[in-house]
Amino acid sequence: MRLLFIRHGDPDYENDTLTEKGHIEAKLLSQYIKNYHIDEAFVSPLGRARDTAKYSLDTLGMTATTLDWLREFPGQVDPNVSDTVKKAYETALIYDEESGKYKTRIMWDILPSFFNDHPELFDKEAWRTSPLLEGSDVLPLYDNVIKEFDGLLARNGYVRDGITYKVEQNNEKTIAFFCHYGLTCVLLSRLWNVAPFVPMQFTALAPTSVTEVVTEERQKGIAVFRTLKAGDVSHLAVGGEEPSFSARFCERFENHDQRH
Repeated sequence: MRLLFIRHGDPDYENDTLTEKGHIEAKLLSQYIKNYHIDEAFVSPLGRARDTAKYSLDTLGMTATTLDWLREFPGQVDPNVSDTVKKAYETALIYDEESGKYKTRIMWDILPSFFNDHPELFDKEAWRTSPLLEGSDVLPLYDNVIKEFDGLLARNGYVRDGITYKVEQNNEKTIAFFCHYGLTCVLLSRLWNVAPFVPMQFTALAPTSVTEVVTEERQKGIAVFRTLKAGDVSHLAVGGEEPSFSARFCERFENHDQRH
C-alpha cells in the first residue's frame, strides 16, 4: 500500500485559504497528480487543504472523504505554567493584556536552545513526560489522531502490532491525504516509531509537497512503512515555480526578510 501526504498550498492563514502563490502551486500539482495513480483520497476540513485538493480532485474526477482528524494538529503549549516552558518560546511570547497571561503556542515552534536542555523531546517515550507539555492538550490530541490513523490502516488490511504491522490483507492501493505539515509530522512519527518532535524539528515540508510512504513486506504477514520521498516538489520545478518558504525559518540569522 502506498500513502501520499500532500501539504496544502502557500497559506493565507488569516482567511484559511490559499494565497495567489498557493493557487499557482495547487494548479501545478494538479497537472502532475495523475502520475501517482491515486485510488482513494481523504482531505482535512480546513479551507486551505480543501482548496488545494479541489484542483487535483477535479483533474482526477474524484471526490475525497473529509476527516476531521486530518485538520492541522491543534496541540497547544501553555507558557504560563512555568519558567521552563517560557524558555521554549522566549523570543516569540505574546502577552494578552486582557487576560494578563501569555497566549498559548503551537507545540513545534520551540527554540533550538531548548533542545539541548530537553533531549527527552526526541525520545520515543520520554517526550510524553517532558515539562514542555505540562498543562497542555497535546497528548490526548496526539493519541486520538494516532488511534484514527491506525484504524484507517487496519481497515485497509494493515493492523498495528508493536512497531510493525500485521498484514491481514495486503494490497497495492494508493491513498492520498490532503492535509497539513504538523499533522503529517504526527503521522510520520507513528510510521517511523519516533517522537513527533523528530519530524517536526528536522524536516520542512514545503506547501503542495508530496511525502510518499509505502509498505514493505519482506516477511509474509509482517509489514513496515518506508518513506520513499519526503517533501517532493517536482511539480513546482517542472512549472518553474519556487517553493514557498512557509514552514521554514531564516537560513541565516541575518536574513531579516525571512521568518525568525
